[in-house]
Amino acid sequence: MHPTLTTTPAADATETPALTPRELETLRHIAAGRTYLQTARHMGLSQHTVDTYLRRIRAKFDVNTTAELTRLAMALGL
Repeated sequence: MHPTLTTTPAADATETPALTPRELETLRHIAAGRTYLQTARHMGLSQHTVDTYLRRIRAKFDVNTTAELTRLAMALGL
């Protein structure tokens, strides 16, 4: 089952967690091969904030590596 992006609150426990617009943007940058620093500069954030967004994404989807984040981004159509 491929994860899908939900934009509304989950109707039941089987739906995929939703990502905020900034989490989506961060994921898109990381999946494109950008570093945390490059992502932070492009988004006008600190590296710490980028790391926080990525930790939230990892927790929501139970992924641990950048490769898994990239696969997630592809599954979400980013």
